[in-house]
Amino acid sequence: MPQLAIDNLSATYGKLAVLKSVSLAVEKGEIIGLIGPSGSGKSTLLRVLVGLLKPTAGTIAIDGRPVDFGKAAEVRAVRDRLAIVFQQFNLFQNMTVLENVTIAPVKIKKRAKGEVREEAKELLRKVGLGEKLNAYPDELSGGQQQRVAIARALALKPEILLLDEVTASLDPELVSEVLDTIRLLAAEGMTMLIVSHEMGFVRELSSRVVFMADGRIVETGTPGEVFETPQETRTREFVSKILRH
Repeated sequence: MPQLAIDNLSATYGKLAVLKSVSLAVEKGEIIGLIGPSGSGKSTLLRVLVGLLKPTAGTIAIDGRPVDFGKAAEVRAVRDRLAIVFQQFNLFQNMTVLENVTIAPVKIKKRAKGEVREEAKELLRKVGLGEKLNAYPDELSGGQQQRVAIARALALKPEILLLDEVTASLDPELVSEVLDTIRLLAAEGMTMLIVSHEMGFVRELSSRVVFMADGRIVETGTPGEVFETPQETRTREFVSKILRH
């Protein structure tokens, strides 16, 4: 049984169809790299998974149990199991690094503050920010802020981590420190869905690569299959352009 099963999922923004009959099964510990042109539906898929956009058709099941996105309690339950990190850090500027990481487990999950603080300190050490506990976001580089955002997501103890273009707004020299953090999570067996334009990274880390275009999954395969021997014309066009540049 897949950890995450997406079956014929569709979604719209207003009258615009942004996901069209998307189906994907993700096994525990898999790392799925989602690639494709802008507007292909990659980020939208992640938003639907965490209930930020309601699907118009199809089903999403976690460990075999379908999710009813029309029920607030079920959306909350999904967010207990899936966490998302966005391109923008969205840190609270008036809070320290440690406070940013601890606020959700304490306020939303009602966990003991002392226990959460110790876990947060360990997470921040893991992402290389053990010395920055009392710093404020504006005292950090973009790469450091993004690593705080990843630690904040991990503090919720998700089973599946969704990463939406987490390096897109960073200066090139800061990208590697964030990618190293993701590599560490991969080595620990975290299930991840990663939307990224860092093709070398996607190729290195992904168990499978999913190429999307026009709201659909066009092709799925191993990194070698998708990047070296794509079967679909649309995939070949995309891959040839990105590899040429």
